[in-house]
Amino acid sequence: MTQNLADTSRSTAAAPTAVTTAVANAGESRGWWREAVIYQVYPRSFADSNGDGMGDLPGIRSRLPYLRDLGVDAVWLSPFYASPQADAGYDVADYRAVDPMFGTLLDADALIRDAHELGLRIIVDLVPNHSSDAHEWFQRALREGPGSPLRERYHFLPGKGQNGELPPNDWESIFGGPAWTRTENPDGTPGDWYLHLFAPEQPDFNWENPAVADEFRSILRFWLDMGVDGFRIDVAHGMVKAPGLPDLGSHDQLKLLGSDVMPFFDQDGVHEIYRTWRRILDEYPGQRIGVAEAWTPTVARTANYVRPDELHQAFNFQYLGTHWDAGQLREVIDVSLDSMRPVGAPSTWVLSNHDVTRHATRFANPAGGTQIRTPGDRELGLRRARAASLLMLALPGSAYLYQGEELGLPDVTDLPDEVRQDPSFFRKAGQDGFRDGCRVPIPWSGTEAPYGFGPTPGGPSWLPQPASWAELSVEVQSGDPTSTLELYRSALAVRREHPALGAGTEVTWLDSPEGTLVFRRDSAEGSFVCTVNASAEPVRIATPGRIMLSSADAVGTSEPKDGAVDGWTVLAADSTSWWAV
Repeated sequence: MTQNLADTSRSTAAAPTAVTTAVANAGESRGWWREAVIYQVYPRSFADSNGDGMGDLPGIRSRLPYLRDLGVDAVWLSPFYASPQADAGYDVADYRAVDPMFGTLLDADALIRDAHELGLRIIVDLVPNHSSDAHEWFQRALREGPGSPLRERYHFLPGKGQNGELPPNDWESIFGGPAWTRTENPDGTPGDWYLHLFAPEQPDFNWENPAVADEFRSILRFWLDMGVDGFRIDVAHGMVKAPGLPDLGSHDQLKLLGSDVMPFFDQDGVHEIYRTWRRILDEYPGQRIGVAEAWTPTVARTANYVRPDELHQAFNFQYLGTHWDAGQLREVIDVSLDSMRPVGAPSTWVLSNHDVTRHATRFANPAGGTQIRTPGDRELGLRRARAASLLMLALPGSAYLYQGEELGLPDVTDLPDEVRQDPSFFRKAGQDGFRDGCRVPIPWSGTEAPYGFGPTPGGPSWLPQPASWAELSVEVQSGDPTSTLELYRSALAVRREHPALGAGTEVTWLDSPEGTLVFRRDSAEGSFVCTVNASAEPVRIATPGRIMLSSADAVGTSEPKDGAVDGWTVLAADSTSWWAV
């Protein structure tokens, strides 16, 4: 089942040198990840090379020059492993194989090599909390029945009740319903239950079993030998469960997520796993990294995942969940920087990903979390999204972009039920199940769907694209100085060149009117000021310096006259501007 590269003559020791000298040396002295802009590619929705309606690795490879020209430093690929696709590839059947819908290992190898030649790094998703129920281990565990040593690699337990008819505990699945499914023994009688914190097709590994840890150390080395530059670790806060798997004693358990340490999430035992993984990453040249997708109650607990001997970055979900409000934004920025500073890790900033409503739609609506079902005020949402993106890129640390946000894409909130594929949409309770709206394939060119996503106008697309996206394509926005795409290109170019942007741990807040944020960043070579007007009305401030970039034109300006009167600027509503000082 596992694919192998045709050229097996290359030694594993030689494989890591696939990283070009330019990439390997970039940021080597201080850690490239400390200021990297990392672009998330959702493979099935990025580019379709063969016209089957599904994005693939050759399609991504063909668009790498676009990402280089956009100005990002690295590309994070969501799962492309062999999978039944019960949860869009986060149910992995073979961690060393590429699913045929995406290509082959040779395609992955070529993509990694091309990216390095273009100066881009490649980060791949790793899913260690659970496998697919089609994984060889799990299938053998079912076939062999009770007493099989393979069952010890998952959580198989007898049920409660007179005949074992009740689940072993009261844990609920993130996707809705019980977190346990009962098996059938080889003789047809009811059997033990197995744990799945997500879909029933995603049984949780038992990380107390040494074979699980050994297998994932081997998987890490397999992809590091292929030349990948790091791993984004899915459900990094999972894996380890509290001893005895105690009852939680509560219903509506999803409401507790992110508010407290759970018996199945954010257990302290995960950190020893990551210390082991860090030692493996450090064996390889070119500064390979680990990134935690860790949903924790506080940023301070998130910081535990990025202590010096653990992972390099952790997603900042507290920032992602903050609405467009000056006071709330300042608070989460301060907390984020203060929490990461003691462990010496960079803060990360993100506005959108494949699991949440795109921020151009979230900000088009009143504050209401990260899953929004209504389109809201499109003009307002885009204006705020552009401003929020410039604010994010001005902050010290690393930033993550989600494919299509550079085009100002909104969520597709009106997908017909019959085309939806989010597994949680088909279950009662659990997540809202509307993640498909942020996963619609992005538009590249042309006036007819799939807008360059596939090779043929009028060809298929695994999710339908709105007709309005013809005006949001890369082709339409390229060269238009007012477009969101050109705003991103300009911002990333300035961020790369200005000495006060990128890595760092500090911002200096300056006094500013209510509803605004103004901060300064300094370096030996120059200083920078970011102004944000998060209010619905224009606001007048003292001109901080020379304007470099703005998400919207200033309403009015005045230059100082003979040194007698300070210049002033009227910031447009919902705007961010960058100033050289």
